[in-house]
Amino acid sequence: MKKPPPRTIEPVQLSIEETIKATGLGRTSIYKEIKEGRLLTHRVGRRRFVSTEALRQWVQAQQQSDPGPHAA
Repeated sequence: MKKPPPRTIEPVQLSIEETIKATGLGRTSIYKEIKEGRLLTHRVGRRRFVSTEALRQWVQAQQQSDPGPHAA
């Protein structure tokens, strides 16, 4: 009998370090986005996390504010 492929569990939150790796931005830029209220976070104890939904919303907002080179 064949085993089904293992399920991958998508994280629901990312640490700041994981957010930095996921976006390719630096720590200062991430904290600036947080401070200015554009990237929402939450705390668990002393640690700060970004939900994957908040990160997706932030990426969409960035794409809408910068239409890119193809905008006329």
